[in-house]
Amino acid sequence: MEMNKKLLTERDIASKFVIPFLTQAGWDLSNQIREEYCLTKGRIIVRGKLYSRGKNKRVDIVLFYKPNLPIAVIEVKDNKHSLGSGMQQALGYADLLQVPFVFSTNGDGFLFHNRIATRGARETELKLEEFPSPGELWELWTKFHDFDAQQSRLLTQDYYSDGSDKVPRYYQLLAINKTIEAIARGQSRILLVMATGTGKTFTAFQIIWRLWKAKAKKRILFLADRNILIDQTMTNDFKPFGSAMTKIQNRKADAAYEIYLCLYQAVSGNEEEKNIYKQFSPGFFDLIVIDECHRGSAKEDSAWREILEYFSEATQIGLTATPKETKDVSNIDYFGEPIYTYSLKQGIDDGFLAPYKVVRIDLDKDLLGWRPDKGMLDKHGHEIEDRIYNQKDFDKNLVLEKRTELVAKKISAYLKETGRFDKTIVFCDNIDHAERMRKALVNENSDLVRDNFKYIMRITGDSEEGKAELDNFIFPESKYPVIATTSKLMSTGVDAQTCKLIVLDQRIQSMTEFKQIIGRGTRINEDYGKYYFTILDFKKATELFADPDFDGDPVQIYEPQPGDSPVPPEDLPLSPPDGVTGLGPELEPPGTAGFPPKRYVVQNVEVQVLAERVQYYDANGKLITESLKDYTKKAIQQQYASLEDFLRRFGSAEKKQAIVEELASQGVFFEALAEDVSRGSGKVFDPFDLICHIAWDKPALTRKERALQVKKRNYFTRYGELAQKVLTALLEKYADEGMEPIEESRILTIDPFRHFGTTVEIMKAFGGPSEYRKAIQELTHSLYDLA
Repeated sequence: MEMNKKLLTERDIASKFVIPFLTQAGWDLSNQIREEYCLTKGRIIVRGKLYSRGKNKRVDIVLFYKPNLPIAVIEVKDNKHSLGSGMQQALGYADLLQVPFVFSTNGDGFLFHNRIATRGARETELKLEEFPSPGELWELWTKFHDFDAQQSRLLTQDYYSDGSDKVPRYYQLLAINKTIEAIARGQSRILLVMATGTGKTFTAFQIIWRLWKAKAKKRILFLADRNILIDQTMTNDFKPFGSAMTKIQNRKADAAYEIYLCLYQAVSGNEEEKNIYKQFSPGFFDLIVIDECHRGSAKEDSAWREILEYFSEATQIGLTATPKETKDVSNIDYFGEPIYTYSLKQGIDDGFLAPYKVVRIDLDKDLLGWRPDKGMLDKHGHEIEDRIYNQKDFDKNLVLEKRTELVAKKISAYLKETGRFDKTIVFCDNIDHAERMRKALVNENSDLVRDNFKYIMRITGDSEEGKAELDNFIFPESKYPVIATTSKLMSTGVDAQTCKLIVLDQRIQSMTEFKQIIGRGTRINEDYGKYYFTILDFKKATELFADPDFDGDPVQIYEPQPGDSPVPPEDLPLSPPDGVTGLGPELEPPGTAGFPPKRYVVQNVEVQVLAERVQYYDANGKLITESLKDYTKKAIQQQYASLEDFLRRFGSAEKKQAIVEELASQGVFFEALAEDVSRGSGKVFDPFDLICHIAWDKPALTRKERALQVKKRNYFTRYGELAQKVLTALLEKYADEGMEPIEESRILTIDPFRHFGTTVEIMKAFGGPSEYRKAIQELTHSLYDLA
């Protein structure tokens, strides 16, 4: 009997009509065909302390010429759709993955879209048996780019694989493959821009590995500016290089290796004899990779620039999260335009980076300024210069001890409400400020410091004890230290996966530095419950979010009022009080420019909180300022035109839980809404009632009230004794646990149902499986008055 294609699902069409013709055309099932290929993880949506993931982007089939070299995407639809109905969706995926060839199918044939066609039809229909082979597609692509056989060999050089299932993410593939393509074309200066936490070092490793294995590059130098970066790289991503790899140290150059890692400070200096890189001939290295190249190589007179110019014959790749473009500094001037950019915003949208919310706390002396009494002496007996001091001065030229104590109190209050063992980095203006902050935090958390003095540590460049604890702070398994106070040391290159709170008590005016600091929290660690992080901002640093150069907005901004909790509320944002604007007055000292060299320390000047504020960002990353209820109402009404439309679609849904899950993926938090509607009464509401109540002001019934209404109708009497017992038990399950369990037939295998008989016996009491399903459908209609 001939198969009726119209009855088949998408997956059936793929397995019965698409895959067989792909293998027939020469595509290898295990190495070249990837089904249900996930591109993204789904953006993390944050509401209060709750989070959920939005929908991920998943391609039905991706075709690879070789592992990690994607060349085509195929969108499969069921046979009720036309041949090309999936083409627009497929083109969107192809754009993200940047592949040249796109196919749409319904099982009858293929619609083929050639994105690199220069003449003739761009879209053509193909029979199933006409699907092109891997060689045919590869030849089309290499001819378009005019790659010869030697270039093609480099492009197809294998990635490193450790035998596990770990594969590069789509943007890493793009960065790696585009770099190899650029080098194959002869480009010698390459810039890659990838947000912190997106795997720049892993990407660099795969680029170097492929070039090294292809013998296109034989001696390679990897430059960084922090020892911890070099050591982490050698023991983690670069480990497969083994004995071919060395670290240049003690100012000794050894020409016996192939892969060299070093600090730029270790091979350069102001005096000629310190420039040990000159012990190597200018042509010794044929590839140089500069990690975090915004930090040194961009300035024309910097040490990195000297090294790069000495080895000018080498291909040079700059890696950065923040390309520097100012009057004095330019990466792009040196490397050229980035060949690929993966921004913080993209990383958050794709669900690979953690979103964040911002708590802004304005202090009165910061915004309104402070002027000493005439002749006032500081703590050490120095007469304080008579002028108005403001945020630009505090902790640099003048210390208000009460200000430091208030900041420490606010940080501690936040952690007491959210989790006192959440890893926290406090960024201070300088080492002295970091030490004072450590002391103030110790006094606020003396109970935990008593248990372990490493609960709070100052980790700064001058403190050997602090630097020794840096690895423990980074490792998720290490409980201590929990709070690290720092100034510059931890602003870059510290892979703190479980950091949940970043405190900014540092005046930051560089966008580059700001992005680097934000990057300390953007890594996700699901094993340790790290899905988002919070920024506590005391010095207006987060006003840089408004800069057009910033590319990843917060999910929430909160400015609490005096006396409020520093933890953001879960609904309406608060505005700052009248007259309090963003930065406050820019008060310059009277008379001469510049400040006295000493730092005044003032003991007993009270400092108070003026304002704190909240904003949410929705599932699409758009700013919203309404309450959780208002946001939910809007989300529901975007999905359903009216109450009648919702009731009709809810009633016709085979499984009601599917409607609930769809809304949850749009950022509707049913748990938080239930808590809000019940207002501590202990009443338990069904998502159906929450939807109708919030979107259309219908009175909400509890699950128990709904179950009782059904019992009162006595409609069970038309069933036999066993069926009535089962329906009564299902109603009780609904009252206790909701709709989801009663829609699953496996519920009949657990208590109390298993005491009524086997699943087959129970269904027989209703007249068979289809009659049982019909009875469940009627029960749900009765529960929700949908008849």
